[in-house]
Formats: sequence, structure tokens, C-alpha cells
Amino acid sequence: MEQFTEFVGNHLYLSMIFAALLTMLIVGELKRKSGGPGQVGPVEATSMINHQNAVVLDVRKDDEYSQGAIVNAIHIPLEEIDNQLKKIEKYKDKSIIVYCRTGSRSVSACSKLKKQGFDAVFNLGGGVMAWQKDNLPLVKTGQ
Repeated sequence: MEQFTEFVGNHLYLSMIFAALLTMLIVGELKRKSGGPGQVGPVEATSMINHQNAVVLDVRKDDEYSQGAIVNAIHIPLEEIDNQLKKIEKYKDKSIIVYCRTGSRSVSACSKLKKQGFDAVFNLGGGVMAWQKDNLPLVKTGQ
């Protein structure tokens, strides 16, 4: 223990950085385990859609959605999600994969759904951009 105390005393700046990084790691892990949305990549999402009949929820704006969406995605823009929960209420017992353009707005939607009692909610990491990067198909919605 004396050596540790001496090391900290001699390397105060390095010790402070280590303590800060350790704190951020612990806080991040606690947040992850506290019921935040799970994150899936495009390949895992495809598997969930094909094998578990996961529901796909697109929370992008209308103009983004009309440029192309994941097949059979339900479209509810993030701003309208609170008002249109009835549209997806029947899927509470299924896995729901939520996506937007990059995966940022969909995190918000996942949190809202979790608060409303949806348990199996997953964010599509990287959003539709990651989906396209993996050469997965989008369909034109014609809106």
C-alpha cells in the first residue's frame, strides 16, 4: 500500500486521469445495465427480423422516410411518437428495432418506448446509414 501511495504522490496528474477514466467506465457500464436500449448492428437486426419476427420502427422525418426505408418498417417520426403509441401498442410483446438516419434520434425513441412499458427495444447502431453501408435493401415508400 505504501508503494501505491508513493506512486500516486509522485504521479498525481497520471493518477487523476486514471481515476477519471475509471469513473467514466464504471458510469457507462452502470447506464448500460440500467435498462437503457440495447444496440444491434444491421446483421443482427436482419437476423432478429427474419427469425424472431422483430418489428422495425423508423423514427425519421417524412422526407427522409420517403427516400427509402427498411422493408415493412412502421413509420412514426420521433416528434410524433408520444401521440402515436397506439399504432405500435400491439407489439409490446415483440422485439422492436428502432432506427433513424445515424442512430442518435432512435436512442431517444427507445428510451420513450421503454418508459411506456416496451421491454425488448433495440437501437439500430449507425441507423439507416449503417444499414446501407452493409448493402442491405431499402424500399421506396412513395410518400
